[in-house]
Amino acid sequence: MAAAASSSSTESPKTTTERRGIPGAQFVEDVETYLSQAGLDVNSALGFLQERLQQYKLVEMKLLAQQRDLQAKIPDIEKCLDVVATLQAKKGTGEALIADFEVSEGIYSRARIEDNDSVCLWLGANVMLEYSREEATSLLQKNLENAKASLEVLIADLQFLRDQVTITQVTIARVYNWDVHQRRIRQTATSSTAKDS
Repeated sequence: MAAAASSSSTESPKTTTERRGIPGAQFVEDVETYLSQAGLDVNSALGFLQERLQQYKLVEMKLLAQQRDLQAKIPDIEKCLDVVATLQAKKGTGEALIADFEVSEGIYSRARIEDNDSVCLWLGANVMLEYSREEATSLLQKNLENAKASLEVLIADLQFLRDQVTITQVTIARVYNWDVHQRRIRQTATSSTAKDS
């Protein structure tokens, strides 16, 4: 069933291209032509379209999770950049910086930070490295730019995906309505022949 539907999508000029692995949905203008080209009956076509819709929904959930992660990561990177900038501004003044930092969720500690030329950055996966302030600033700046660029790509992917979901839902409705219309025509034709006999 899926093989027949995928072969029909290559034949149709209305097929949209994929975006980063997300297949494009085909808008069906003429349901009868679509079904005959695909070699599907109505139930098979509806099953294929419902399956494709579920795939889109699954991908959407994954992309939304990635978007939430990036949206949480960007303020953290910006906060780290602010801390490094504050340490840089205090450099050479001779006064220590008093800071409260989070040890664990809801547990904070106060620290006295003396004038120092290096900072330690938590890279994740239980890895912390010591960098000079300039290196830390450039690394954090690069990470911030990458995170923002990734977020823009994710937003574009989500928009593309939402368009494909809409096209698929409209196609499902068109196929279903066409089937209802065809059944009514057959029922009317059957009832009129029964009355004539």
